[in-house]
Amino acid sequence: MRSRFGVLTLLLAGCAAAPGVRPPEIAPPPATWTAPAASGMVDTLGWAGLGDSLATGLVAEALRHNHNLQAAAARLGAALAQARAAGAPLWPQAGGDLSGSRARRNFIGLPIPSAGDRVLASTSNTYGASLNLNWEVDLWGRLRAGAAAARADAEAARAELRGAQLSLAAQTLRVYFAAVEARRQVELAQTAADNYHLSSQQVRAQYERGLRSSLDLRLALSSQAGAEANLAGRQRLYRTALRQLEVLAGRYPAALIQTSGDLPPLPPPVPAGLPAELVGRRPDLAAARERLLAADARLASARAALYPRLSLTASGGRSSGELGDLLDGEFAVWNLVGNLSQPLFQGGRLRAGVDLASAGREGAVAAYAQTLLQAYAEVESALDAETYLQTQEQALCSAADEALAARRLAEERYARGLTDMVTLLTAQNSAFESESRWLATRRQQLEARLDLHLALGGGFSPVPDRAASSDPE
Repeated sequence: MRSRFGVLTLLLAGCAAAPGVRPPEIAPPPATWTAPAASGMVDTLGWAGLGDSLATGLVAEALRHNHNLQAAAARLGAALAQARAAGAPLWPQAGGDLSGSRARRNFIGLPIPSAGDRVLASTSNTYGASLNLNWEVDLWGRLRAGAAAARADAEAARAELRGAQLSLAAQTLRVYFAAVEARRQVELAQTAADNYHLSSQQVRAQYERGLRSSLDLRLALSSQAGAEANLAGRQRLYRTALRQLEVLAGRYPAALIQTSGDLPPLPPPVPAGLPAELVGRRPDLAAARERLLAADARLASARAALYPRLSLTASGGRSSGELGDLLDGEFAVWNLVGNLSQPLFQGGRLRAGVDLASAGREGAVAAYAQTLLQAYAEVESALDAETYLQTQEQALCSAADEALAARRLAEERYARGLTDMVTLLTAQNSAFESESRWLATRRQQLEARLDLHLALGGGFSPVPDRAASSDPE
């Protein structure tokens, strides 16, 4: 009888319904990007020459010591532990029990000869050792679905950790570029302040000899004061950027961190690959997909909770009044119980659980679709930024060269008395402003490249040269 019962249990377990984990139903991506993109193959995580050795060292330091990243790693550890715990009910639960008791019993009112007035009592000892087994047969896949949901949550946490690493590296480089640009802006503002100071001294000397009007002197002094105020503002921004960089690297924000003297050149264009490949590279898309799979598994678990549950309980051991008898097989005892339970009425709790899980899955589908659309938009915008910023940088470079030439010409003509003070100040301000805008655009180009790396979810490797890779004939 017991063997037939065991075979029936195994057959039911083998025919159990699998967890209803299905891939998300999302609209297919376009065949190619609408924005212009370089050809090539997206590969592993990397920054393809962005930054110098100082920047690379700071990124490594941030990945080791940043506290937000350490918190993300701790969340992954918790998710992995929860996944292990969720899979535990699939296995039989075993426990051991060792017990001992001593009891006294009084016999009152019994006619026992020679007892006299004394109360007749009996003392007994009982010792036992047993092994207890408990197992719920997962007939409908409820427990497996719960374990699948926990594993999907753990994979989502793993993907989120990768995303946090990627984001931290990009943020560190972004702040580093901002600090380098701020340093160059300080140098430019210092040059402008020195230039205006020299011009005001020259105008004052000519004014004292009666060669220049008081209007020229006041304009020169006003421009000098404005340049000194701009210098102070640039210095404040530079030290703020240094402190932000130190916080990212896990250092005390003392504004003492070292940066290079100039922005690095922009690397070659990034091959963007195909839109369909984006899902396999971006950590946030991977995390959103795992969250959707987890919601689907929870829905399957909630539906399976409506069906009967089969539990098996077994225990075996030895029991005796003498401790030494526990080693004797003659004192063996055992117990085997099978329990099949079907929920009949629980006030709608189980149906509400199915509705709750279904709503959670619908929300996960919408969140995944929105994340996917946002990812496509980020790639398209980053590719567009590459094109427009390149055109803008080239135009500003030409504007800065022309403005510098105009400033030198205006200074020469003013010294000879061939132009007025307003023209000189306009030329000087235009030269410094054009160079400042050019520096800002160079930094924006590097940031756009960082945005493209983040949007693509990793680094890239260029397409090999066919002529160089082909075999010689």
